[in-house]
Amino acid sequence: MNRRDFLKILGAGTAAGTSTLAAPLARAEPAPRVVIVGGGVGGATTAKYLKLYAPHVNVTIIEPKREYQRPYGSSEVITGQIELEDIVISYDDLKTRHGVEFVHDTVEAIDFEAKQVRTAGGQRLGYDRLVVSPGVSFDFEAIDGLNAELAETRLPHAWDAGDQLLVLKEQLESLPENPTVVIGPPPNPYRCPPGPYERAGLIAQWLLDRGDTQARVVILDPKNGFTTDYTMLHAWNDLYDFNIPEPARSKYSDEEWAQLTVHDNPGPIEWVMGDMGGRILSVDAETMTVEAEAGSFQADLINIIPPLKAGRIAIDQDLADDSGWCPVDQRTFESTRHADVHVIGDACIAGAMPKSGYAANSQAKVLAIQLKALLAGNDPVEPVFQNTCYALAGNTEVGMFVADVFRLDGDTIARVDEQRYLPFDATETEYRLAALYQHNWMKAFTEDCFS
Repeated sequence: MNRRDFLKILGAGTAAGTSTLAAPLARAEPAPRVVIVGGGVGGATTAKYLKLYAPHVNVTIIEPKREYQRPYGSSEVITGQIELEDIVISYDDLKTRHGVEFVHDTVEAIDFEAKQVRTAGGQRLGYDRLVVSPGVSFDFEAIDGLNAELAETRLPHAWDAGDQLLVLKEQLESLPENPTVVIGPPPNPYRCPPGPYERAGLIAQWLLDRGDTQARVVILDPKNGFTTDYTMLHAWNDLYDFNIPEPARSKYSDEEWAQLTVHDNPGPIEWVMGDMGGRILSVDAETMTVEAEAGSFQADLINIIPPLKAGRIAIDQDLADDSGWCPVDQRTFESTRHADVHVIGDACIAGAMPKSGYAANSQAKVLAIQLKALLAGNDPVEPVFQNTCYALAGNTEVGMFVADVFRLDGDTIARVDEQRYLPFDATETEYRLAALYQHNWMKAFTEDCFS
């Protein structure tokens, strides 16, 4: 997609939203009340943009934490490029600049009939529209031998920021010479699709920088592909003497495949795809052994990211279906299970959109427009969505991305079919620019959500 075509698509969405933004909204007495459960990217962005579009609406976020820790880019805490405090984000701007009210408490129950949210601290908040952006929870029971307690100590997944990042960092720094690290990405769908592979690359680079030339980083994967695999595998082939598995050949043209190197002495990264037996069956924290369909793997460090589901509050309050995710009207994100309740971000079923911070931000901006229309008794607009996911190959000067635009196809969000990755023949400069864009995007994106 060239720049002119992209701007036409983006402009169409903007124009659709502009008529709604410019339309006068009859003031109701009292002012409409929107309550948002969850102060992550989705909840914060919805609150900020709804206050920008409709300043008279009372917007309250219910969030137990006083500060937010961003999960996007947080693997760099593990390998020391950044510190934990670098991913901590304040809610002060939302409160003081945008007039968003906060209740720092945990939601205990939602009364859909009375349109009221009850917190553990005893508060009851009425709403005209409720937004639930609860993030994700983890299905530890899906892997034998894994549980929530081990995830806090011996086997941290470190996939939701927090202190587990520091536990995993300490484990990495304590590894013996030339260790074996096993990383287990989750099955689809999950938060931050390129993330587990970026983490594998970062750890491989960290070990090489320490002098561990015989270290192994084994990725045991239930899947046969991942977002940015076309670019990531190619970069690993160049950077880390990585041999791309034969079953992945279909990702490349014959001409491209012929240009990839087959290394006689492969480097540290091994990718055991789903078709090669990569699905993890069980783990033993005492013996540090992982059993997969391909066999048994002994490790010095194990980082398994369990299968994901919608945040616990969504499941407990009947907003999720049997899949563990929340079905919604993909035009307005209104729950198909309860009226006047909208679910966005990682927790919702959003067609072809991935579960990412950028996707949650895009959904939130659309939702803010739709909420203004719905609260005024107007029809929702025709939405356009975007997503960009950045990733590092391991070497922090080698970056890549996926960039997509989405539109409704009937009732389902579908991806506009255009080039989404760096080309196969991307130059070193293009890879370096992608890494630079990632770090600059991290700052600008965070400000867009929270400032």
